[in-house]
Amino acid sequence: MNIIICGAGRVGFTIAKLLSEQGHSITVIDQSSEDIQKINDSLDVKAIVGKGTYPSILEKANASEADMIIAVTRNDEINMLICQIAYSIFNIQKKIARIRSQDYLNPKFTRVYNKENLPIDVIISPEIEIARSIQRKLEAPGALDSVPFSDNNIRLLEILIKDNCKLIGHKLNKLTKEFPQLDANIVAIIRKDKTFIPKKTDQIKSEDKVYVVINSSQMAETLNAFGHEEKISKKLLIIGGGNIGFNLAKNLEESSEGVRVKIVEKNKERAEYLANNLNNTIIINGSGLDEETLEEANLGEAETVLALTNDDEDNLMVSVLVEKFAKDQKDVDDKRTMALINKPNYSLLQSSLKIDDIIDPRMNTVSSILKHIHKGTIENAYTISNGEYEVIEAEIIETSELINKEIKNSNLPDDIRIGAVLRDKKVIIPKSDFIFKKNDNVVFIAKNDTIPVVENIFRLS
Repeated sequence: MNIIICGAGRVGFTIAKLLSEQGHSITVIDQSSEDIQKINDSLDVKAIVGKGTYPSILEKANASEADMIIAVTRNDEINMLICQIAYSIFNIQKKIARIRSQDYLNPKFTRVYNKENLPIDVIISPEIEIARSIQRKLEAPGALDSVPFSDNNIRLLEILIKDNCKLIGHKLNKLTKEFPQLDANIVAIIRKDKTFIPKKTDQIKSEDKVYVVINSSQMAETLNAFGHEEKISKKLLIIGGGNIGFNLAKNLEESSEGVRVKIVEKNKERAEYLANNLNNTIIINGSGLDEETLEEANLGEAETVLALTNDDEDNLMVSVLVEKFAKDQKDVDDKRTMALINKPNYSLLQSSLKIDDIIDPRMNTVSSILKHIHKGTIENAYTISNGEYEVIEAEIIETSELINKEIKNSNLPDDIRIGAVLRDKKVIIPKSDFIFKKNDNVVFIAKNDTIPVVENIFRLS
């Protein structure tokens, strides 16, 4: 596909990199000559300095031949206008815009986003996506991530293997015999910053991050098998009442019974807004780095602390204070800490500080956008390992080359691994002699550069 990306920040750069690796023809537009220079130095794409709202710049980007435009500049209004001009003048069929302002996202006003008014096909809200991602993590204590597929019948869990895990040293082909009742399949392992699809004879090692495709109804049992017996947190303390903190608290009020949430917000006007728009959440006006404020918020009692301010340094400091307020080492170990970090280098501090989960807003946004780009019957996709791999959900239709074939005879590339299949509402962990049938919903992992092969296998016709 010919794709134009407006905005060469971290999100725009990452999308351009991943899509160009998949064989798409990419053009990136940004006003910043410095950001465009980084694109030119690093990627094999066309890069243009200029405003994406200028028709002449879009014409220079060959917009009349573009299949899609992705507007991820730092300004909501500019992203909206880019989509309008792309459609009105160049008739670009698919338009994706990143929009942050909650007012633009109000459900009352969604009718404005149509061909007659603002022709935006897909709106990506990073704050809403991140809030959903955090909520998924909270629902799966012990997992670093938890992503639903196939109407939540299947889940992808990211699990850190700690020293207490009884599976350390075990080969993968022995796990099924040890846990015959579990519908679970390890589809990827990150070991010492290297990601790979494991073979049957590979062993699980301490400090591995494993990606497991499971039957959603067996989440607790699966986590227990991997040595994680953490309980779902009922007492949450959120530091920072911005859009992420607000959306998370609102989601928890609507869907989680018995969960007590407190938010510490230093801006008085914002704190009043939160108090007026949340029903069961306690709002405390004060700094998340002020010890008296944290005592008032009863930091010591909180089971999970979420540092969600707009300042990376403040979020890192919260983790230091969590340790300071702890009664003993057991209290430190039992308390879960999550921190929102924008600067990639700061993630290196995770192991030296008391941070269980680093939340990367860039990859959340990138993953949300990429799943709307794939062709064929691909219904959902989730990016892992900085975009090196994607976990994908797709449907088998009559024209698929997989239909009525066994996995072992399907000629799938080595960099694709089938994780689970949903057939007639039943979750199946397929073996090599499994035969694909029409209407099977397949969840699998694929390396980024094999995505064109995947799209061909699951093409619509």
